[in-house]
Amino acid sequence: MATGRLSLIRIPLILLAVGDLVLLAVRLRPWNEIMNLPTDGTAGYDPIICVLTYIFLFFWIGGNRNPEVQQALVKSLRMAIPAGLLAMGFVYLSDDHSRQSFNLQMVALAVAALLCGLAGWQGAKVAGNRNPNLGIAAGVWASMVSALMAVAVVLARIDLAHPLPPSPDPWKQYQGLAIGNQTIQSLVHSLNMGTGFLLISPLVGGTLGLLFALASRD
Repeated sequence: MATGRLSLIRIPLILLAVGDLVLLAVRLRPWNEIMNLPTDGTAGYDPIICVLTYIFLFFWIGGNRNPEVQQALVKSLRMAIPAGLLAMGFVYLSDDHSRQSFNLQMVALAVAALLCGLAGWQGAKVAGNRNPNLGIAAGVWASMVSALMAVAVVLARIDLAHPLPPSPDPWKQYQGLAIGNQTIQSLVHSLNMGTGFLLISPLVGGTLGLLFALASRD
């Protein structure tokens, strides 16, 4: 039963990742100018690679036929959605640089991380708290879902009014994009934020999932 439920759930998760990939493609037009972004275009390529990796992991991890793994992943989604909503709230608050907004951002991230830890705790319970690896898998799965939700908001908020401008001189190109163009600075900041979510979230989710799973053992 859990296998069937996860198969159904995995489809919208993959579609969410594909949606993020489509948003990235739209935001980075014209694509032949991605190399003009700082550090030879890594600001644009890094999130693309991360999202493609997420899609692969959704296929790979979600395709595990072990009933306990399947059930743990299904249970983790109960924490993944609220964690993702909190991560989205963090993104919305990022425009406000007040002290109060900063405090709310930190609280949102902390609670989102704890929810991913709780996903690990629930995952470990599937095996009677005997297998902390299930806690890691559930924590990573929950954090991946929440990261994709946050990244969707990050990408949706990027201004499309000014596409990447071409320039025949790489040095002038670098100066113009990285230093002199406020729009491109904002684009690079958003891309880096999205990459940060995609890279850090699974590490945090897996670590807290393991810790919560170990703490729940009898």
